[in-house]
Amino acid sequence: MPRYMALIDSPAEYEEVGELREQVMAEYAAFEKEATAAGAIVDGNGLADTRSAVTIRSEGGRGRMRILSDGPFAETKEVLGGYFVLDCETQDEAIAWASRIPAAWRGAGELRLIVGG
Repeated sequence: MPRYMALIDSPAEYEEVGELREQVMAEYAAFEKEATAAGAIVDGNGLADTRSAVTIRSEGGRGRMRILSDGPFAETKEVLGGYFVLDCETQDEAIAWASRIPAAWRGAGELRLIVGG
C-alpha cells in the first residue's frame, strides 16, 4: 500500500507554552487517536522547538567548509513541527486524512508520496 509523508507546518507561536499550545496538542491527540484506530497512521512524531535546530550548509561541495547556523535558516512565521506517515490506498485518501491534521486548519502542510523503502 502506498505511504505518504504529511509534513506539518505550524505557526511559530505553537512552540510557546500556554493555553493555545495545550488546545492544539489536544486536537492532535484526537486526530492521532482517530487515524490510528482507522489504520491510517503508520508513524508520526513532533519535533523539538526551533531553538534546538541547526541548519547545515556546505560551501564548495562535499568535504568542504561547513556553515552552521542556529535555528531554521529561512525567515518564516511557520515552522516544521512534525510529521505523520500515512498508509493509504490512494492519494485522495491521504489528502482526506491530511486535511484533518490540525495544522491544515491554522497553518499548512505538505503531503508527499514516499518512494522506496
